Amino acid sequence: MLLLNSTGSEGLLGNSSDAEQYNVERVLVPILDVLILVLGVGGHTMVIVILCGRRRSGVAQCPQSSMTGTGTDSLLLALSAADLLLLSVLPFHTTAIAMQRWPFGNFMCCLVGFLGSAWSSASAFTLAILAVSRYLTVVKPTRAFSLLSPRRVCIATMILWVVAFGLAAPQLVFRIVGSIHRTHESLICFAFLSHQDQVIYGLLHFIVGFLLPLVTIAVAYGSIYMFLLKRQHAGGAPQVERHQSKVTMTSAMLVLAFAVCWLPSYGLTLALLSDESSGATGASPRYSSFSVFSRLMATSSTVVNPILYVLMSQKFRQDLLRLFKRGGQTARVAVAMATA
Repeated sequence: MLLLNSTGSEGLLGNSSDAEQYNVERVLVPILDVLILVLGVGGHTMVIVILCGRRRSGVAQCPQSSMTGTGTDSLLLALSAADLLLLSVLPFHTTAIAMQRWPFGNFMCCLVGFLGSAWSSASAFTLAILAVSRYLTVVKPTRAFSLLSPRRVCIATMILWVVAFGLAAPQLVFRIVGSIHRTHESLICFAFLSHQDQVIYGLLHFIVGFLLPLVTIAVAYGSIYMFLLKRQHAGGAPQVERHQSKVTMTSAMLVLAFAVCWLPSYGLTLALLSDESSGATGASPRYSSFSVFSRLMATSSTVVNPILYVLMSQKFRQDLLRLFKRGGQTARVAVAMATA
């Protein structure tokens, strides 16, 4: 993740001398990136509109309540915001791949690397908070009512986002535009650190930004599963348990999708860090094709979440249908006024 997600072009530039492969990548990858960008921005925009609509409905129905909305909705809103912000740096990577060089200069090299790293870690941290909130809601509902107010959830999320920005801060200092072939056309944006420094920072980023959230998530959902299993054997309320199981399954699928999408990128980063021949840039011909695959998997994570909401949440599907109906009614009124 450190080398590939933050730069976007290392996996292609300097990794292979095969001109035919370069030509395929510089055409195919931008096409897929545009598709990811359109689907991701469109999907998360609808998610944000729906979740904000829920919050406004809660305020209208109970304006004096501090519990308007839910902690889960606040976390899903934060997750969509993080994904949208991560998508905002995608066009820079796409352009670099299409041009086969980094054309944006040192400042944007540092800034894009920093933001890409920060928002990917923020997504992981938000998913970890989501897992803990589901654990409290299902296993300790009394404590969840007092702890998971939208305000407290937002404060916890913002604190962890600050941690994500701190974890990404070295990208602002150590990234640089350079050339591994001593030619202008092979300029790339990479982390210009010694191999030892790269290993230390890469391992720290892997542990804090990926492994710890994943362990937290696994423990939380494992505990939920065991709790629901015990309740089922004890003869609990079937309707309540079915609802809890559905919500928990949706949250677990979000986490599983995140792990599957990001694991290739983190795995490749660790492989490059363990290979001293790759140097500070992480360039190695053995990883060229897989680097393209891991990058596309990582960026596609921003598209998966809205799809899971629609497929697994009946409430979300109902909200989406209402949104489309309101949009259709608004369009008909606009057409009627224009033709009047």
